[in-house]
Amino acid sequence: MITTYRLVEGKLEATPHEAGANISRETFEAAVWIDCQSPTLAEDMILRDATGIDIPTRAEMDEIETSSRLYSDGNAAYMTAMLPSATDTQNPVTLPVTFILAPRLLVTVRHHEPRAFLNFALRAQKLPMDGRDAIAVLAGLLDAVIDRIADILEVVGKDIDAISKDIFANASTGPTKGRDFQSILKAIGRQGDLLSMLRDSLATHDRLFSFFANVANQRHCDRDTKAAIKTLSRDATSLSDHASYLSQKIVFLLDATLGLISIEQNAIIKIFSVAAVIFLPPTLVASVYGMNFEFMPELNWAYGYPYALGLMVFSAVVPYLFFKRRGWL
Repeated sequence: MITTYRLVEGKLEATPHEAGANISRETFEAAVWIDCQSPTLAEDMILRDATGIDIPTRAEMDEIETSSRLYSDGNAAYMTAMLPSATDTQNPVTLPVTFILAPRLLVTVRHHEPRAFLNFALRAQKLPMDGRDAIAVLAGLLDAVIDRIADILEVVGKDIDAISKDIFANASTGPTKGRDFQSILKAIGRQGDLLSMLRDSLATHDRLFSFFANVANQRHCDRDTKAAIKTLSRDATSLSDHASYLSQKIVFLLDATLGLISIEQNAIIKIFSVAAVIFLPPTLVASVYGMNFEFMPELNWAYGYPYALGLMVFSAVVPYLFFKRRGWL
């Protein structure tokens, strides 16, 4: 689907076009931003004929080389970055989005629905924009993307704090009793995967902002636009550092959880070991009196049976009291 945005009194006005719909050349000429979501081959041809801009394919967008993600072709600058999506579900993803900056037009190509696009479009339709050109639209859109990543990192930080409290709750009384470590490990794994995606996204944005700043200098943009791009670059660096901090915290929580699991396993093994030691002497006594030798004085003794039972109990109680006194139980 293609959505065209044109500026009306400083605000963006959206016009969605369903797949297969006829779009006039005047519509493209009046647009300042064209958003292409999962464009078909026919829509690619329409855009190419109307704007003279080559739309990259999905395979080209997936290329990881910097030269394939950041380059200029004629008067258009192509910038591809990874944007997160569905981060509030169990299956978050990061997929490439290409920003094509022509002299008077911005074209975005995407195959998923990052919430930042919707947030920026709604905000730009309500509040006037500072600039009236494609570069200003791109700067505002990238600002919305960074804001969205910051919001996601904030949620991840709160989730990590909740996991930390769950891991170390009541650690002094019984840290492993009744704990669902499988769920904790799943939660840690999910946050770790999400942080990895966000760090990858921020890395691509960091390179994109450097390329964007060079494009802005070449096109002699005003000082405010250049300052906004520098601010976006600093924000991306700051968020990347914060994501690295959260990743280190995730590693610490993973190690702590594995340590608690090891403690629980050792406690179980210790119980079996102590039980084996306690019951070893009674077993020895029972084995001795279970031998079928002909001359055993206790066999004909009237108190032989209670004597053997008492000896077995005594031989079990003594190791138990010894372990208890040493604090091993």
